[in-house]
Amino acid sequence: MTSTNWWRRPWIGPLLLVAAAFLLFSLPPYLTLDPDRSRLEPPAGNGLYYPLLVAHVLFGAVAMATACFQIWPAFRTTHRRGHRLTGRIYVFAGVLPAGLLGLYIGWHTAAGPSVRVANLVGSALWLLVTLVGYRMARQRRFGDHRRWMSRSFALTMSIVLSRVINIVATIVLTPQVDTTFGGSDVLMRYSAASIGVWLSPLLLLLLTDWLLERRKPAARKPVTRDVEHATAKVGPILPR
Repeated sequence: MTSTNWWRRPWIGPLLLVAAAFLLFSLPPYLTLDPDRSRLEPPAGNGLYYPLLVAHVLFGAVAMATACFQIWPAFRTTHRRGHRLTGRIYVFAGVLPAGLLGLYIGWHTAAGPSVRVANLVGSALWLLVTLVGYRMARQRRFGDHRRWMSRSFALTMSIVLSRVINIVATIVLTPQVDTTFGGSDVLMRYSAASIGVWLSPLLLLLLTDWLLERRKPAARKPVTRDVEHATAKVGPILPR
């Protein structure tokens, strides 16, 4: 893939815009270091939660920014050293610290047990697939490396889809506050958040594996018995 035929991958432009827009929206409240502006409710009496949350957000931003360059075919092909450099930044200054901090943040979430389990599973899976992808690159198994890093990228971007699903779920569930949720607006919001954090990584992983399966080269069809029999009768074609 060269820079002259970027149009064969038209998704890279919108993807970069989505990532940039999300980071511009999400980062500023945490750059102020003001806990009152946090988008996540800190648990009572846990003074360590907010600074670790800020670190998690910042490392996650590094992961998201570098991930876009990792899957950009033109950049990957024409700037191989840059691809390796941003790949190391993605793993060691992005996913690994963000994922490890995500385990702590997920465990201490105030959004209920369903969100807690989803955050713990998501962080652990993010770490696992990224480390497997990095190991594949170290072993020079680049086909497997791309597949595992594609899954890692899906989990990196799942936070964006999670926010969208959360908004949709909140709109759908709000009329049910007085019935399904017994008048508790808090319970409704926790349920909407749970739908987002569970559904977004699942959908993106399924989409990623579907795309990976589509891009597999078609397997060569085995020679049938009839063709082998006919070839045996005719014999080899020898030059005269």
